[in-house]
Amino acid sequence: MVADISDEVGDYDVYTSDMIEDAVDVREGDILFIHTGYQKYAWHREEADPHAFFCKHPGPNQEFADWCKEKNLNYLLLDCGSADHPMNTVVRDVRPELAREAREKHGVEDLDEIFPPEGYQLMHTELFPEGIIHVENAQVPEELLNERVQIGTFPWRFRGGESSVCRCVAFKEE
Repeated sequence: MVADISDEVGDYDVYTSDMIEDAVDVREGDILFIHTGYQKYAWHREEADPHAFFCKHPGPNQEFADWCKEKNLNYLLLDCGSADHPMNTVVRDVRPELAREAREKHGVEDLDEIFPPEGYQLMHTELFPEGIIHVENAQVPEELLNERVQIGTFPWRFRGGESSVCRCVAFKEE
């Protein structure tokens, strides 16, 4: 499924399972592509803004990770720099001015209220052991938004690697 939530999210927003389910019908075992709209900031685009792409994109919290496990998703694809919210990664510590912006946007004193320390990088640490991996920096054509398609990812295999570039392909039924 390709879920377009780009009209609902912006810098530092937290997306939820409800947003995804309002956009598309996600079934158990699906491959889910989340279109946040941040692919427009990728390095090869006219509006390239690596700062927004990697440090300000929307992302999930614990509720979403739990939902992914309940749905037993096959894997996730995202059109931004990370499957994790940037404020649930090292970005929060190394860029305090961005953490301040995020706190102000969410109206909280401490980002731990949204992203408790025990859930640090939860899309990596909690989902990978469950067999739910993800593809970051993926691009999706607009004609596939909110469509059910077959998705294939073809990584470059190499000995000892833990991540890889890959080719992502969508097959749409006619």
